[in-house]
Amino acid sequence: MTEWRKWLGDRGEQVAESYVKREGFRIVDRNVRTRFGEMDLIAMDGDTLVFCEVRSRGGGSLDEAAESIGVRKQQRLIHLAQVYLQKHPELADCPCRFDAILLQKKGKTWLVERIADAFRPGW
Repeated sequence: MTEWRKWLGDRGEQVAESYVKREGFRIVDRNVRTRFGEMDLIAMDGDTLVFCEVRSRGGGSLDEAAESIGVRKQQRLIHLAQVYLQKHPELADCPCRFDAILLQKKGKTWLVERIADAFRPGW
């Protein structure tokens, strides 16, 4: 991974976290790593536990960022969420959803779009 891509991803996650906080979410966890991958942000939206996948782009479009969360990535995120809930049984009864936070760097500004309930597992 190039330094630019690492910076873009790290900074994008910071922007995404600030965005969801402004939207009233409470951050529960961030950058949760397991042997299966990483969950970018986990937050509470009211009583709903939200697993957030953050996609940052330096060019292209927000549509391209959304399209990058394909079926395999969705399956991986679902598995990560299941592992997380097993490790945190106090959250197991919360309704859950998966949101996509899409970011595009345009000069000094960031375009941000959140797709609530971006995909649904067959739970």
